Amino acid sequence: MPQRKYSKEQKKAAKINPRVILPIAYDKYQEIALDWRQFRHWLDEMIDTHRELFPKEVTDGYTLHDILPASAKLPDVRFRRIKLKATNEENKQQVITICSSDVMPYMTGFTEDVEKALFLRRFGVPFWALTYVFGRNDDYWYHMTSRFGRYDIVGTVVKNPSFLPKDLLADEKHTRFHGHKGYIATTVGADCVLGASLSLAADEPSLSKAYGYFKEEAQLIDPDFAPETVNTDGWSATQKAWQGLFRTITVIQCFLHAFLKIRDRTKKRYKAIYADIQQQVWDIYKAVDRQDFLHQILDFQCWAPQHLSGAALDAVEKLCAKADIFALTFDYPQAYRTSNMIDRHMIPLDRWLFASRYFHGNWLSAEYQIRSWVLFHDFMPYCPRAKIRDSFISPVHKLNDFVYHENWLHNLLISTSCSGLKTNHRKYEN
Repeated sequence: MPQRKYSKEQKKAAKINPRVILPIAYDKYQEIALDWRQFRHWLDEMIDTHRELFPKEVTDGYTLHDILPASAKLPDVRFRRIKLKATNEENKQQVITICSSDVMPYMTGFTEDVEKALFLRRFGVPFWALTYVFGRNDDYWYHMTSRFGRYDIVGTVVKNPSFLPKDLLADEKHTRFHGHKGYIATTVGADCVLGASLSLAADEPSLSKAYGYFKEEAQLIDPDFAPETVNTDGWSATQKAWQGLFRTITVIQCFLHAFLKIRDRTKKRYKAIYADIQQQVWDIYKAVDRQDFLHQILDFQCWAPQHLSGAALDAVEKLCAKADIFALTFDYPQAYRTSNMIDRHMIPLDRWLFASRYFHGNWLSAEYQIRSWVLFHDFMPYCPRAKIRDSFISPVHKLNDFVYHENWLHNLLISTSCSGLKTNHRKYEN
């Protein structure tokens, strides 16, 4: 079989979204759009209520620009546009389209008609299956999904700069790109995936570039953003990448990975004392303070040579050698000590990758698919049986403590408003 040609050129996936999508039914929108006084009155209320959805320049005023002509795709749908009075860096006045969340971007359909299909795509249902159940064609569903990958992840998920998490987790999800190894550099914070980018190598420069997209998007909404800690495994390239991106960050190594190495080397060979080994390791983890932690590490280090040997003893000695590194968590009590919280997101990502048979197109198309999955995952409602569903609809609801719309896709569309633009965010009271 001849080798398939594909592009290995990685481009910036996120693009500026010159639309403001607001929580209003299109029927209601249509009523007020034809009356400019009524439309301006409604829009002023929206600006006061949801300032974070608009460009910061809207505070300098705007004028009603025009009404877009009817679309060939949706001939009954027409939206108004406004022109900001302030000029941008290019000394131009920006034109913004004001949309209803009932209509998908680019007039590709109505939200209620595609919502259930996109819900299933989060679980890796193939495009041909969506075509079989919901009609259209495979390309329609592929492009419908890919378009969400063009929005900023951080700016879409986090609607208030003060809610940007100071404690993060980072890890690489191994995948395949045209039969070659690939690594999805994933950033998680506050139970939301905040960054994911495909890297074709696991060295420091490649991972720095992949994780750097998170930094770029986070500092777009808060130029002074600098996380305090990041939890990683023992891969030095990951740690160096984060230390290069944020000079003041503290790397917290995952304690769970150290335990797993001990478990793998002792569970079968030392069955009789494995329960004791396990208990000692987790007693160390649960130490009340640094002094207690170091004291228990020392006791474990003295006990191990009397009962273990070979690879099992080496694993214990590696854990004990990192005592000072693990003890950093006592300086940052809110930091993540294990990778459990990122594994919770990696598991559904792994299932989606397997169901999608990984990546066989261009690098940029892979980026779009990964980023769209992240947004679907963050905005998707919790399982109805989950206890957290009693308090929050979705991970984004938990992070921001509010939603624009009860339906996940409406909420996602509204949150993408002016993605990629610096915006004034409303001030929240604690």
